[in-house]
Amino acid sequence: MSGYFDGVPHITYEGPDSENPFAFRHYDPDRVVHGKTLREHLRFAVAYWHSLAWPGGDPFGGQTFERPWFGDSMAHAKAKADAAFDLFTRLDVPFFCFHDADVRPEGDSFAETRRNLEEIVDYLGQKMERTGIGLLWGTANLFSHRRFMAGAATNPDPDVFAWSAATVKSCIDATHRLSGQNYVLWGGREGYETLLNTDLGREAEQAGRFLSMVVEYKHQIGFEGALLIEPKPQEPTKHQYDYDVATVYGFLKRFGLENEVKLNIEQGHAILAGHSFEHELALAASLGLLGSIDMNRNDYQSGWDTDQFPNSVPEVALAYYEILRAGGFTTGGTNFDAKLRRQSLDPEDLVLAHSGAMDVCARGLIAAEEMLEDGGLEAARAERYAGWDTPEAQAMLQSDLASIANRVEAEGLNPDPRSGRQERLENYVNRFI
Repeated sequence: MSGYFDGVPHITYEGPDSENPFAFRHYDPDRVVHGKTLREHLRFAVAYWHSLAWPGGDPFGGQTFERPWFGDSMAHAKAKADAAFDLFTRLDVPFFCFHDADVRPEGDSFAETRRNLEEIVDYLGQKMERTGIGLLWGTANLFSHRRFMAGAATNPDPDVFAWSAATVKSCIDATHRLSGQNYVLWGGREGYETLLNTDLGREAEQAGRFLSMVVEYKHQIGFEGALLIEPKPQEPTKHQYDYDVATVYGFLKRFGLENEVKLNIEQGHAILAGHSFEHELALAASLGLLGSIDMNRNDYQSGWDTDQFPNSVPEVALAYYEILRAGGFTTGGTNFDAKLRRQSLDPEDLVLAHSGAMDVCARGLIAAEEMLEDGGLEAARAERYAGWDTPEAQAMLQSDLASIANRVEAEGLNPDPRSGRQERLENYVNRFI
């Protein structure tokens, strides 16, 4: 182990009355709700990038964190892995996630970079076998390096497209070797700053072909995990092509990939798109695209993606309600794509940020399960649409405008509006949280 977290205890469940800050109050991993344990429902994962690789900068200031594994050598990469698995085991999480750039140093050539990734994948594999911790998903960083400043798959330079394709291949290979349950394609800089230098049609065709190649390669190597796209509306490009769930669904339909790719949905990105998290989850579920989630929150006084750890049980409960309604996760899970505040410098801060967020998620899921079991929301929903269950209403959907108009006049229809009862339902939800 790394020694970095020495003195920080392992987090265990002590119950809601515990005053121990290093204990779970709500996350009892063995508690059974809705037919599965909380561990099986929530499928927690730690994000390698924010927790182990992020230096603590923001748009107005540089590094605030000093980690002994920060550096560009393979020795640093292995020290980071040692610290990572020390963190994972103290939290008793079942999974982690990573970008290639999080776990290996950049080489002087693509071949050297690939070899670095392969070496560290071997090292990670040994740790996974020893601890039983799995890989929820892997992905490629196609946005940080200056070569990606105009995108990866959508780049006007075909050499950058080629580099990006080779990088994704190496990352899918790594994910496959580590038995990852998903592979995520994060849009990064797939978008544009100005139409003055952008060919929208060409870039869309490039992105569609790139994703088709990824699907083809998945089947070629026998990767059984899910392919996921992560919608994001802004940051860093002004107009992102993967703006939200609806936009990505239109893209997938355009290229015939809607049965091959699902979505990894992030709370912070949903807010930036002008939606709620539960809206994006419900829409994805209705389209058959719900795959996995990145759990975080934004600062509602800031206009960017602040990636804070979740701390609102009501928000989380409504999100897990939609996930449970959809049948729960299969290959997906709850990845904490969240980072410490720049002033949270101590090793214990990183542990407590995750353990507190795990408690919030557990409390939210328990509330969601209680609401689902009670059935009040579903009963209200069924009552609201009950008129559509009649034979006459169903027949109308198979009719035509002229016939419907004739019926309206013949029957003298003059419908009165009915209350949506929003406040009553909000009061109902508050009973559980």
